[in-house]
Amino acid sequence: MDIQERILDTAFSLFCQFGTRSITMDDIAQRMGVSKKTLYAHFADKDELVMHAISRYLNHLAQECVEYQDKAANAIDELFLVMKMLDQSFRNMNPIILFDLQKFHVKAFQVFQDYKYNNLQKTVRQNLERGVREGLYRSDFDIEIMTQYRLATSMLCFQPDIFPYGKYDMSKVQCTLLEHFLYGLVSPEGYKRVEENKLQLQ
Repeated sequence: MDIQERILDTAFSLFCQFGTRSITMDDIAQRMGVSKKTLYAHFADKDELVMHAISRYLNHLAQECVEYQDKAANAIDELFLVMKMLDQSFRNMNPIILFDLQKFHVKAFQVFQDYKYNNLQKTVRQNLERGVREGLYRSDFDIEIMTQYRLATSMLCFQPDIFPYGKYDMSKVQCTLLEHFLYGLVSPEGYKRVEENKLQLQ
């Protein structure tokens, strides 16, 4: 792994744990055992580092979602595979990171918004369309409305006023919200598939 990748890994790990506001370039350099000069040789400032760290993480998520789309046997299996991946990703992530991006890192927050309203929205819509084709979701709902609904509920765990960090397990919140989202959509056959996937998680 080259030095730039190490910087991004270290910075993102600290941002996930503490948010971006409370982490300085000194903190990152100290954690890595390098000088601040090394960091500035690769990134102009902290804002640029945050943007690259977030962009790299979101690109990784997008690639994994495409892999799960291809690997999953059906639309419901796809969502549970993605949920397991997000469980690992979000397990130690402080939800304050999204608030920090919005307030202190405009460019990084715009990267996140672009991902949410382009990549993630497209992925959700494709899953709904797939589920309807496979007969696992009912066909009597508005796909566009439910796409927006899913986008909104998937962001709830990043709102500490609703789910305070430390009081709620983020992965459990995501799992519960996904299950109830699916229960509102599935056909009788789809319901069976949801229950089978839940058993596999136990």
